[in-house]
Amino acid sequence: MNIFSYLQSGLSAIIPFVILLGILIFVHELGHFLVARWCGVRVEVFSLGFGKKLFKYKKGDTTYALSLIPLGGYVKMFGEQPGDHISAEDRKVSFTHKTVWQRIAIVLAGPLMNFFFAILIFFAVALLGEDAKTPVAGDINATSPAYAAGFRSGDRILSINEKPIVSWEDVQKSLSLKESHDLHLDVNVEREGSGEKASFALTAKAEPNPNVLSSYDYVANVDGLSPYSAGTTVGVIEGSPLGALGLKTGDTITAINGQKVSYWRQVDATLQSMNAKEALTLEVMGMREGDKADKPITLTMAPLESIKSFSLQTLGLESSELYLSKVVESSPAQAAGLRAMDRLVTINKVKLMKWEDVINNIKSFDGTNPVAITVLRNNQTIDLSITPKMTTQMLPTGTEEKRYTIGIAPIANIAMPEFMVIKASGIGEALVRGTQKTWDVSVMTVMSFVRLFQAKISPKNIGGVISIGQAASETFKIGLTQFLQMMAIISVNLFILNLMPVPVLDGGHLVFYVIEIIKGAPLSIRKMEVAQQVGLALLMSLMIFALFNDFTRLLGL
Repeated sequence: MNIFSYLQSGLSAIIPFVILLGILIFVHELGHFLVARWCGVRVEVFSLGFGKKLFKYKKGDTTYALSLIPLGGYVKMFGEQPGDHISAEDRKVSFTHKTVWQRIAIVLAGPLMNFFFAILIFFAVALLGEDAKTPVAGDINATSPAYAAGFRSGDRILSINEKPIVSWEDVQKSLSLKESHDLHLDVNVEREGSGEKASFALTAKAEPNPNVLSSYDYVANVDGLSPYSAGTTVGVIEGSPLGALGLKTGDTITAINGQKVSYWRQVDATLQSMNAKEALTLEVMGMREGDKADKPITLTMAPLESIKSFSLQTLGLESSELYLSKVVESSPAQAAGLRAMDRLVTINKVKLMKWEDVINNIKSFDGTNPVAITVLRNNQTIDLSITPKMTTQMLPTGTEEKRYTIGIAPIANIAMPEFMVIKASGIGEALVRGTQKTWDVSVMTVMSFVRLFQAKISPKNIGGVISIGQAASETFKIGLTQFLQMMAIISVNLFILNLMPVPVLDGGHLVFYVIEIIKGAPLSIRKMEVAQQVGLALLMSLMIFALFNDFTRLLGL
């Protein structure tokens, strides 16, 4: 990539970040500005950004400015510094000389504007339509409690306990519990393929909620029920018919004889339903020299009747999840001789069926005897001995887990759930959904701080401006609604963060005013100055730590 491409890539990331942060800062400072003017305070400067003023315009008593550094903003009010000498005539427009309740209103207005702005954004998204996971079950293992209860792969869940289910989020809400008690469920589903309706009842056992950011402490767990399915990324057995045709490990099958396939379970079902006299045509996504990555490749072979004892195995197909996409440098796996594209066969003579078996076997390492691993490479089995090492892994829940690893990654084969667009039927419903969504994000944000102080989530999850910039850039590329939703989430975060009782933040000022109400007099200037210095030190330390986390993630450390 040349220097022009790097600059272009950087600019494309910076522009969404500046748009997002600029709008949110404007909204926040506008809250302070409007309520200050309403309370009769003279506003001297309304600035977006800090540092050198690139543009300024004065109207009345106020100078409106656009400044160089777009990482904040401020409203400078007359008389806001305690101790300033102010004449008797000017006290009527001085911030410090307003009643404590007026000062509280002015300070509180900024965070509240961010809260109400989030409602407005989620309201708009509800009218535009937002993506949601369809309420469709993924792969249901035949040995799982979910299967025994009546669920089957691909079931569309229509209702739970007579409550209509529209999205997978509705399924999760139906299973969320405030208290630990088993939950009786009456479920109605529509079967995949046939469209037949089925009804069944089950009792789900209450378990601690794995989502530490949820306000619900328990979930009614239906073991084996999830929206995820194995995808159609293949592992290709060397010397097999499809391997000879040019299909490669890591390719993803998208269609068989013109029929779209999205899940591994559909591959076998589609092949079995084919006319054996027809030629087999596969459309696959994969990299070939001279081909584009987003362009399907068509492979055609002789009719299936030419293959004796036809099956996925005889065609040379299997799921890719036991093939290695990566062996980490300087890892135990690399030291032992494992390579990318090796196919894992056994660990300690236990046959592997899925990637979860690999993780569980490595995790159970006793710290003494090396792990015996058998792999398939170039149609030959190779026996290796590996000593795992203890590492810290970040889980999707935001917590850290110390466990043994060897430094390998699979060729992932998880199909993302299908998404649907949900639109509010009218302004009233959109307003309700916007308010509810803002409240849910607010609760989640507060819970993230609570869990952080409880050490239930890792401080490595704290992100700074780089994380915000990456999120803004990625969602901007995906689409308008995703970008707006990210803006609303960050707006809620600004609402919560600014209310924290840290001097220099709005919440710190509110604490001063509450003390003033209780005492009947403001704190001394000296005490407020010391508190401000401590607050600034805390805030700067947090910003440095967040930037450290950002760079650590960016560099993959």
